[in-house]
Amino acid sequence: MNRYPRDFRGYGATPPDAQWPAAARIAVQFVVNYEEGGENCILHGDAASEAFLSEIVGAQPWPGQRHWNMESIYDYGARAGFWRLHRLFTTAQIPVTVYGVATALARAPEQVEAMQSAAWEIASHGLKWIDYKDHTPEAEAADIAEAIRLHTEVTGEPPRGWYCGRTSINTVALAARTEAFDYVSDTYDDDLPYWAEIDGRDQLIIPYTLDCNDMRFATPQGFNSGDQFYAYLRDTFDALYAEGTAGQAKMMSVGLHCRLIGRPGRIQALKRLVDYIQCFEGVWTPRRIDIADHWRATHPPSRQLRPSRMAQDTFVKNFGSVFEHSPWIAERAFDLELGPAHDSAAGLHNALARMFRSATQTERLGVLNAHPDLAGKLAAAERLTAESTAEQASAGLNALTDAERAEFEALNQSYVEKHGFPFIIAVKDHDKAGILRAFVTRIANDTDTEFATACAQVERIARLRLEDIL
Repeated sequence: MNRYPRDFRGYGATPPDAQWPAAARIAVQFVVNYEEGGENCILHGDAASEAFLSEIVGAQPWPGQRHWNMESIYDYGARAGFWRLHRLFTTAQIPVTVYGVATALARAPEQVEAMQSAAWEIASHGLKWIDYKDHTPEAEAADIAEAIRLHTEVTGEPPRGWYCGRTSINTVALAARTEAFDYVSDTYDDDLPYWAEIDGRDQLIIPYTLDCNDMRFATPQGFNSGDQFYAYLRDTFDALYAEGTAGQAKMMSVGLHCRLIGRPGRIQALKRLVDYIQCFEGVWTPRRIDIADHWRATHPPSRQLRPSRMAQDTFVKNFGSVFEHSPWIAERAFDLELGPAHDSAAGLHNALARMFRSATQTERLGVLNAHPDLAGKLAAAERLTAESTAEQASAGLNALTDAERAEFEALNQSYVEKHGFPFIIAVKDHDKAGILRAFVTRIANDTDTEFATACAQVERIARLRLEDIL
């Protein structure tokens, strides 16, 4: 099966109403990444020093050596930055989620105690703050299991949320397969939580952020000052708050690191944001686990037909009659690069219509001739397909007077004699009078024009049938 795994569809044009508690218009969620003591360091058994997210521009790993400056920068996050963030959020009475690297938490008993005393959620940020892109699935799964074990030992309870950050292509699936997490956050693909089906199980995904994130103080073309950081966060809040006011409440994530935003020259930008959002009504500032609990209760998972995941026989059985008596179209569409984008009426219609459009003239003519006459002999003999029967009935063609039936029969005969195929129209788009007017108008067209019109109507009928199915 030629299947494309990335999901470009998401919620599409009509995202659900989040229905946040107390009719909040936006959920603003703050994450404190606690990584200090879990980063790459030969003291931790790693091959080289850390080179990621620090004040050292262009830092490179030092193989086999301790990097004193790098270690000292990370140490600042634990010694000073964390406590500055702790004071800010406890004073503002905003609970946060901590992404805690298990080995870092094990080296920070006082910080863990402070997190728990403030009722902060401590989610798992993996075993170590290292890159997993080159790990085997087995090695990464072993680290996830050890992260859960050590986290539970250090904090007294297992983590309910997961975010690795420096992931492999396998991370989300591996985390889901543990069945240990109420949510996984290793995606950046939406402004709302959503359910992902992984190995037949529904896993809640709460997307995270790399744009509303202080990591951009330590990356090229990032934030150079606190004013830039604050302006970007404020504009993000304003846009999402306006969407919430219009009935499409969203979630805003803010990612923070003790060693970055915890510096005096940056913390004021975060404080300005906290002060700013507290001036608005309808702002909910939950932990991520609170979002997970709300979403599970308010938007539980629901299964729908997934054409892209069907076996060929099931796919053809479900969609082989979308184009009248022409299952070959579904058979060919099955071999396309289908994916989540095709698990909707619009998406699957596009795939099927591509096969119809790319067919030979003779094949397309065969599809046209597979359609019955409107209110013709097959209808009278009750020999139409179930789809055609319902469609003709929707326009009242199953309840014609004798005079109307005679008129349709005469038009059908004249049309076929002139063009060589039946008159085709998406009857669900019209009433009986409108169908008759179109019949009279189109019978006068040249055959090439009418062939193109009939093909377009065949595609329209297919779309309406897919909307009924999906």
